[in-house]
Amino acid sequence: MEDQLTAGTGVRTRHAVVVGGSVAGLLAARVLADHAEQVTVVERDRFPDGAEPRPGVPQGRHIHVLLEGGQRALEELLPGLVGELGEQGAPRVGMPEDLVQWQNGRWFRRLPATSHLFTGSRPQLEALVRRRVLADPRIRTVEGTEVVGLLGDSRRVRGVLVRERGAGAAKEARPLEADLVVDASGRGTRAADWLAAVGAEAPHEETLDTGLAYATRVYKDTGGRIGRDHLGYYIMPNPRQVYGGVALPVEDGRVLVTLSGLRGSEPPTDEAGFEEFAGRLPHPVLRDWIAGAEPDSPVHGFRQTANIRRRYDRPGRRPAGFLAAGDALCSFNPVYGQGMAVAAIGAVALRRALSDPRRTPTTFRVQRALFDASRQAWDISSGSDKKMPGARGDGLRSKPGDKVAGWYLERALARYTGDPVVGAALRSVLTLSAPLGVLFAPKVVRAVLFTPQAATPLEPPLLREGG
Repeated sequence: MEDQLTAGTGVRTRHAVVVGGSVAGLLAARVLADHAEQVTVVERDRFPDGAEPRPGVPQGRHIHVLLEGGQRALEELLPGLVGELGEQGAPRVGMPEDLVQWQNGRWFRRLPATSHLFTGSRPQLEALVRRRVLADPRIRTVEGTEVVGLLGDSRRVRGVLVRERGAGAAKEARPLEADLVVDASGRGTRAADWLAAVGAEAPHEETLDTGLAYATRVYKDTGGRIGRDHLGYYIMPNPRQVYGGVALPVEDGRVLVTLSGLRGSEPPTDEAGFEEFAGRLPHPVLRDWIAGAEPDSPVHGFRQTANIRRRYDRPGRRPAGFLAAGDALCSFNPVYGQGMAVAAIGAVALRRALSDPRRTPTTFRVQRALFDASRQAWDISSGSDKKMPGARGDGLRSKPGDKVAGWYLERALARYTGDPVVGAALRSVLTLSAPLGVLFAPKVVRAVLFTPQAATPLEPPLLREGG
C-alpha cells in the first residue's frame, strides 16, 4: 500500500486515531478532521467539565505562558480563540514593559512592549481548545482509556489496542482500527514499546537534563502590588546563579509563584521550606512579595524537566501511518514556557504538510515537518541548558559553528536587558514569533558588535520607564 497519509484526489482517510487529548492531541485532531471521515481522540483521563486540572497533566498546576508564536498558530487553527482567552480573563503581559525581570546580574529596562504573553492557567487554555475542537461532529473521544499497543506490523500501522482504565473496567485490550495513528501522549509516551512489539525500530532519544526541579504555589495579592505598576516578577537562573523565581497573574485574579533549582538544590514542597528557598534568589524582591501575600494552595512540585527529542526524522524501520507530535516528539525544559506554543506550531505544520499540493504527504515527509516545527524551540532550550552546571545527556555534544555562534549570542544577551534593538530581536526569537535569522539583521548585528552595553537599573524597576 502506498505510504500516503491523505490523497490528493479528494479521497479521505476513513479513520484517524489521536493518542492523548491535551493541547497537542486536540489540535492534531482539529487538523486531521479536514482529511478523515472520523477522528477519535483516546484519552487516559476523563475530561473535566470546565477549566480544572486533571491527573494526566501533572504540570498543569504550574505556571504556563502562551508565547506569541503560539498565539499566531492558534489563531490560524481556531480563529478567535486568542480573543476568547482575553474575554475569559487570561492576563496579557507585555515584554519587557510589564515585568520586573532580572537576568545575568542585570535588571531589564522596562521599555515599551514588543511582544506579549498570555499567562492564564493551563487548564483554562486546554478547556477552551477542547470545547472548540470537540464541537466538530467529525471528532469523537474515548475517555478513561489507554493505548497499550499498535495494530499492524513494521510496514504499516492499522490502528491501536486500547484498554479501559479505572475500577470495574474491562481489563482485556480491544482493537480500534485506523488508517492513521498520531501519538500525542506526552513526554511519557510508550511508543518505543509499541513499535518494538510490531517489529519496528524505536527512534533514538536525544536528551539534555539539568536536573532542574520546580515548585509552585498559588497566592492572593492581598497588598494589590501586582497590577498596579507591574504584572509580575521573573528572576532567571544562569550558570553562575542557578536559582530561579517567577510570579505571574492568572485569570481569576490570583498569582502563581514558581521557584526552581538544579539537581541537588531542588525547592522543597512544604510551606516553610518554600518561603525559605525564595530567600536564595539573588534579590529579595520576590521573597518580600511572597511575605506580604496570602497563600491560596498547597505547594506542588515537579521534576520531569529534561529536554527529550525523539528522532523520527532519521531513517529507520518504522511503519507507515504512525506519527509522533507534541511532547511525544519533542519535550522541553518547562522553564522556557514553550510547550503549548510548539503544540500549536506543530499542528499548523501538520496542516500544511497534509495539504501541500506539490508533495505527496508520506509518513516520513509529514513527520519531518513536525520535527522541523520544534527545531527552534529545541535550539533555545537545549542551547541554554547545556551551559548549566551538571547538565547531562547526548544533547551536550557541540556542533560545528557553536563556538562562534555562542560568542555572538553572549554579546547579544549582554545587551538584551538594556538595548531596545537587541531586546526586540531576541524576544521575537524566544517567543517563537520570528526565526533565528532576525538576530543577524544588519541593525541587530551593529548593535551587538559595535554598541556598548546600555545602562540598566541598579534596583528592581517597580515602575515603567518614564513612569
